[in-house]
Amino acid sequence: MTTTPLKHRATAATEWRALGTTVRLVVTDPALLDSCNLLLARHLAEVDAACSRFRPDSELAALDTTAGRPVRVSPLLAEALDVALRAAEATDGAVDPTVGSAMDAIGYDRDFTLVREDDRPVRLTLRRTPGWRTVTLDRATGTVTLPAGVRLDLGATAKAWAADRAARTLADTAGCGVLVGLGGDTAVAGAAPAGGWQVRVQDVTGPVDDTPAHGAYATVGLHSGGLATSGTTARRWRRGGHELHHIVDPRTGLPVRSPWRTVSVAAATCADANAASTAALVKGAGAEQWLTRLGLPARLVTRNGAVVTTPGWPTEAGEAAA
Repeated sequence: MTTTPLKHRATAATEWRALGTTVRLVVTDPALLDSCNLLLARHLAEVDAACSRFRPDSELAALDTTAGRPVRVSPLLAEALDVALRAAEATDGAVDPTVGSAMDAIGYDRDFTLVREDDRPVRLTLRRTPGWRTVTLDRATGTVTLPAGVRLDLGATAKAWAADRAARTLADTAGCGVLVGLGGDTAVAGAAPAGGWQVRVQDVTGPVDDTPAHGAYATVGLHSGGLATSGTTARRWRRGGHELHHIVDPRTGLPVRSPWRTVSVAAATCADANAASTAALVKGAGAEQWLTRLGLPARLVTRNGAVVTTPGWPTEAGEAAA
């Protein structure tokens, strides 16, 4: 599942990889592409050093050894944690940053390219995650208190938050329209191209030209905020006869069993959109009503490919999604 920015006239784009995913930067002033890309690379390197669960030298990994003691963290990690905790509260715990140990238990304890190559057996055990309320973030002092044995995973929010932060910073610095895409998370800032940023929401992995047209993708115009797609079809692997994926249900500590294979949401920020799309997978049946109550335009695709949309999601290519 991806959200892919399409080409516009009088824009420039570049694509590379960071944070274990594809990075795409598009600007409305081609002369500023290189300088914006340098700033983006620096920003994502800082996010990785602060928030990575896979780097033993990251700030997040250092919290594993704090054993309930308040620890001062950098403003960057404090902001990322704040976003994660707010997402947990807004989704009634469906998106929970304390799933780190559960992710390790199912074998997702390293970069995904290495996870697929790993043949270690896993033992699936039903266990509720510790819960986001066990984490204390003192925003005034910039300290975090994490109970012993609790491991954090910011995968459901950090990339989307990083895209939001980068898009705002680059637009303010460069004074042009900016789109930042990190895998399935897209954030825009500054003045959008005429008709909005055309973004293709793709339900399956691989080039769009290789996918069936019906139900496989939709194209929307994004004028502000963010758009995110979460799904259970892309990051999948097998261990000991088990088919696994990376969306964990905090109530069970196991990969979620959802009637939806992908959910795409547009919101005021990419972080809000990604929290809602992930939560919809966890909530399962009735998620479309939950998204409707929140006033979030969304596109949900069932396991058999049927498409369900909420009010506000465009029905024609190019309509505004946000």
